[in-house]
Amino acid sequence: QVQLVESGGGLVQAGGSLRLSCAAPARTFSSYGMGWFRQPPGKEREFVAVISWSGGNTGYADSVKGRFTISRDNAKNTIYLQMNSLKPEDTADYYCAVGAGAYYYPGSRTENYKYWGQGTQVTVSS
Repeated sequence: QVQLVESGGGLVQAGGSLRLSCAAPARTFSSYGMGWFRQPPGKEREFVAVISWSGGNTGYADSVKGRFTISRDNAKNTIYLQMNSLKPEDTADYYCAVGAGAYYYPGSRTENYKYWGQGTQVTVSS
């Protein structure tokens, strides 16, 4: 089992910013694409952003494009989600996940991810 540890969630006013972090074990990190998902209260889990193992390719949900940025620091075994111009509809539990295979771009589908973190809560007040 791979343990992922998310941090950086909290309460922020609309228009504000937060940066989420997700730390992964070194033995798995640098060869795997990783993603961020979120689950709003009472709703299904949804894709937010994905980054390739090298960091060279990224993808975003339309709802966050232009506001959120995913990045990774392979030296620190950590990926980040910089969230700007936050809206109340961004309120959710945010999860990071590891792609199902090495050197594989997992994309936006949850079934393409093998390991998941425990989540960090983000609340955006209006």
